[in-house]
Amino acid sequence: MWGNDLDLGEDLVEGFFLERVNRFLARVEVDGREVGVHVANSGRMKELFVPGWRVLVRPVTGQIRKTIFDLVLVDMGFALASVDTRIPNTLVAEGVANGYLPQFTGYSELRREVTFGESRLDLMLGGPNGKCYIEVKSVTLVDKGVGLFPDAPTLRGAKHLQTLEAVLRTGHRAAVVFVIQRHDASAFATSDPSDPDLAAALRSAITAGVEVYAYTCEVTERNIRLDHPLPIVDYSEVFGNV
Repeated sequence: MWGNDLDLGEDLVEGFFLERVNRFLARVEVDGREVGVHVANSGRMKELFVPGWRVLVRPVTGQIRKTIFDLVLVDMGFALASVDTRIPNTLVAEGVANGYLPQFTGYSELRREVTFGESRLDLMLGGPNGKCYIEVKSVTLVDKGVGLFPDAPTLRGAKHLQTLEAVLRTGHRAAVVFVIQRHDASAFATSDPSDPDLAAALRSAITAGVEVYAYTCEVTERNIRLDHPLPIVDYSEVFGNV
């Protein structure tokens, strides 16, 4: 295991998925009644959002919102998947801060949500040897044992990778970390049919020297942690040419 547990709390409530209403809203049955649930993930997630599947949601209080629950976990039957895109940033930040990611040791400063050029990147590490900018991406789609990103077109994804290339040109270190929020992947690849521009941007970034890492997660009803590092493979190696 590569990280410390991120506590999901003791207040998760069981429900059953009904339908995705829009990008950020789903309907879930909780205690026999239908409720609106906030989805902190703009991906399609068709393979996880299956009517009747068990889910775990978190009650939200003290905020003025249209929904009183956040969708946190989906029970796939054989394991749980986390669907909150905010979690990977915290996992990587805490993994760096606590020394669980050896490739990012040796830095005395850690800042989150930093601006570089016209982009906002997730992490910036600083120390005697310079700076390292890190972008973190959440992955929920797994097919044939391969974690795939993205599952829908994302203009920001390619832009962030291009920004990381710009980071390199200024003499800093740059990396992207793909966090597969489930345990059942043995490799990672870009989902070329979903977003060929992002796939091309990642290949360009790798050629330029941007570091690329991918990790699975161990997910329980109480916590989530970074688990195994994965090899980065080309989409065509597994699925053939697009």
